[in-house]
Amino acid sequence: MGRSIGIILIVLGIVLLVWTGFTYTKKEKVIDAGPIQVSADKEKSVNWPPYAGGIVLIAGVIVFLGSRKK
Repeated sequence: MGRSIGIILIVLGIVLLVWTGFTYTKKEKVIDAGPIQVSADKEKSVNWPPYAGGIVLIAGVIVFLGSRKK
């Protein structure tokens, strides 16, 4: 079980290092006046620092190596 979690954390850490964020589009109402509705697409972004991927990667290596000694 620990080896599986370690491998998942290692892969997730590599993914977090390669992609430092993503953007998505959200439809928001601008005007809502009875039967008249106006909406606009707004682009939002989610970013994380590159060191977060390194921390997850190191944690995965520690978990993987720690579970191998059993």
